[in-house]
Amino acid sequence: MIHTTGITKSFGSLQVLKGIDLTISKGEFVSIIGASGAGKTTLLQIIGSLDKADEGELIVDGIVLNRLSDKELAAFRNQHIGFVFQFHQLLPEFTALENVCIPALIAGVKSKDAEKRGKELLTQMGLSARMQHKPGELSGGEKQRVAVARALMNQPSLILADEPSGSLDSANKKELHSLLRKLCNEYGLTVLLVTHDKELADVSDRVIEMKDGMIVSATTK
Repeated sequence: MIHTTGITKSFGSLQVLKGIDLTISKGEFVSIIGASGAGKTTLLQIIGSLDKADEGELIVDGIVLNRLSDKELAAFRNQHIGFVFQFHQLLPEFTALENVCIPALIAGVKSKDAEKRGKELLTQMGLSARMQHKPGELSGGEKQRVAVARALMNQPSLILADEPSGSLDSANKKELHSLLRKLCNEYGLTVLLVTHDKELADVSDRVIEMKDGMIVSATTK
């Protein structure tokens, strides 16, 4: 599903990634841990095609992303990857349902069909009564479940999550952990996340530790 070879990235004179070789199989749940500044988020952004490596090769779902144009990368990202961020990144002026439908509308799906799938996803997330609420009217846990539904909208093969439980209380963290595990087990999705949360890392299949821009260990659970 994911294969990186010799990925490097620098910002000015600071080298953030120093030759990352990484392989993640389809359906695997992998956590990346490490101190702040280790390069975790930068690696996640490169794998998600939100940023480009200086050197190295990146293959996701059989596609060599290095060879794609910016337009092709945007289309690939929309169709193959779902993103979940720490602070949800929901648009405040839109309802939960409208937020969830955005990826499908960008992909050219008819609004009627997008709305139907959006309602199904929000119902699966236990939010059938909250569809018409805007983000400011939702709890932190509800916002994150809306974000997960949005990530699933275009039936991606890969979910990338950056500190997804970082802004949640203990109860909502456990709920999110169970949800991500379920997506991996029941839907065959590949899940790759960056986290400082030991409990979240512990539910993954493999934990990769980064330090100073390098992978220093990989532990299979």
